[in-house]
Amino acid sequence: MQDRQTVPQEIVSAEDLLAQPSQPVETLSPEDVNLRALLETIVYVTEEPLSAAQIADALGEPRDRVERLLDLLVAEFEKPEHGVTIRELAGGYKMATKAEHHERVRAFVKSLRPPLKLSLPALETLAVIAYKQPVTAPEILEIRGVQGGGVLKTLLDRKLIATAGRKNVIGKPMQYKTTKEFLVQFGLKDLTELPTLKEFDEIRRLAVADETADAKAGAASADEV
Repeated sequence: MQDRQTVPQEIVSAEDLLAQPSQPVETLSPEDVNLRALLETIVYVTEEPLSAAQIADALGEPRDRVERLLDLLVAEFEKPEHGVTIRELAGGYKMATKAEHHERVRAFVKSLRPPLKLSLPALETLAVIAYKQPVTAPEILEIRGVQGGGVLKTLLDRKLIATAGRKNVIGKPMQYKTTKEFLVQFGLKDLTELPTLKEFDEIRRLAVADETADAKAGAASADEV
């Protein structure tokens, strides 16, 4: 009786079993790459969902081209390495946190400090210190024309300013300077990125608007009571 001939078996690794057929990757032209990046930015910064037609019309681009690149963006952000997704909502596109991250993101946001809100006097005093530092209280008074002892204490308590030694003049008044916390709160790399006076005027105008809105809200609440 003849021995059966053993047929060698092909060894298949686990990686081979799990490997998925590779999908053809669409090659984008440099122009399409730039436009897709622009579309990503637009979807990110807009608060309301925008349709492909709205975006295409605003950019002066063909709608089919914008739709194709938006579809690629949606597919890209569906990958697990992204924490956010681009969803189609109410006929438009909106960037949002992926559902599996909601709870941890919510807990993180709750742990953050409340946004910095400064009164107009505090903002003006902080601006004087930022541009003139190190500066003393009498020098701040000379520039602003009003006393600011209480404001200085508030800024010190919030760690936006710190003492910078005493000035070598009569009375040796304390000098003040801005802190690292000041840079963090205002999103500055260093003091060279301080806003221009025109930009500061805009910040001050917004602060006045916030104070007015808060005052009206307080008055309305009092009337209801």
